[in-house]
Amino acid sequence: MYKVVGSARSRAFRVMWMLEELGQPYEMIEGGPQSEEAKKYNPLGKIPALIDGTEAITDSVAIMTYLADKHSGMTAPAGTIERARQDAMTLWLIDEMDALLWSYAKHSKIFPEEHRITDIEHGLHFEFTRTQAQMETFLQSDYLMGDTFTLPDILATHCLGWAHGVGFPPAGEKTKDYIKRCRGRAAFRAAGAKGA
Repeated sequence: MYKVVGSARSRAFRVMWMLEELGQPYEMIEGGPQSEEAKKYNPLGKIPALIDGTEAITDSVAIMTYLADKHSGMTAPAGTIERARQDAMTLWLIDEMDALLWSYAKHSKIFPEEHRITDIEHGLHFEFTRTQAQMETFLQSDYLMGDTFTLPDILATHCLGWAHGVGFPPAGEKTKDYIKRCRGRAAFRAAGAKGA
């Protein structure tokens, strides 16, 4: 059985959701960033970590990619044009959504006060609004990669929920429908129940 180190109120939720989508059993090991539990599996103290047997894998997107490939689900096959397009979408989401949210988190609560840029929020909100508009152009079907729910949808939905939670500009109607569709999935609800 897999073990997920982290908290459901962190990027570990992405891993939990992926495992639920894949129908794989897992156990949660609670541990926040920089906790002793986190440092057992990642010397940097970052979460999440996935324990598979005796091996620890870190970084939420790396973990999701590993799981998708291992269980042949939630992903296009490696070595295909479809996978290259999916990877491009995943990397775009990391660069254009996750990175903005992480910058906001660092400058609002993580960095020591003397190292925070206090007026960064306005610029990040502007950039995030632009990114959300760009994402709507990708939504030509139910999901980012077409009619099939894949790894980028977990990443995007998690980022959009994070953005909402910290007061970033609201999503457009098309994106709100997309979020509702993704969060309405049984696996999302199951992961949420385990993290409650």
